[in-house]
Amino acid sequence: MHYLSNLWAALDFGSLLDMLKRLAAVLLCLTVHETCHGLAAYALGDPTARRAHRLSLNPLRHIDWFGLLMMFAAGFGWAKPVPVDPNFFKKPKQGMALTALAGPVSNFLLAFLMLFAAKIIFSGSSWTQTNEAILDFMLTVAVLSIGLGLFNLVPIPPLDGSKVLFSVLPDRAYDQLMRYERYGMLLLFALVFFDVGSSAFSKAIRWFFELFCRIVGL
Repeated sequence: MHYLSNLWAALDFGSLLDMLKRLAAVLLCLTVHETCHGLAAYALGDPTARRAHRLSLNPLRHIDWFGLLMMFAAGFGWAKPVPVDPNFFKKPKQGMALTALAGPVSNFLLAFLMLFAAKIIFSGSSWTQTNEAILDFMLTVAVLSIGLGLFNLVPIPPLDGSKVLFSVLPDRAYDQLMRYERYGMLLLFALVFFDVGSSAFSKAIRWFFELFCRIVGL
């Protein structure tokens, strides 16, 4: 029992709670992102995501466990891609671009709503430890959501930005580039591993975060 008492005393519950908070924030950001991909595709006539039960805010339907582990271990991860069949779209390339854009746009909206809600909820409220924890979670969601949205706009396959960029290309060039989509993940791993562009990316996140804060009056 003495050993168990020492072990209990040695546990860093502050770090554990921080990790759980970050996990919850990541799951929320990823779930909103992927669900909005599916909703956009469904609105454009593609029922594939609905049939796969991906129009859901249940994070378990969207989580790729290895991708989630990589997000915490390397700062770079992913969720299960939402299945999309462009053959259902009247204009396949444009449909894919709009479906792709829905993910990052939803993340920016989520970040804005979190900051706006924080402004409304905590304006004039008495400052308590509980309020501080809730506000900290909301700010964490806002920062992570902005980061996820910006990262997905990078025009490297399979990120959403590549689908938007490819949609403006001639059909022949589009088909040729799509053949190399599977190699994009290797390029992303290399960029993350060699820390390419991380400073500019961090500055972009900060700029958007401060912009949203100014808009809502935080």
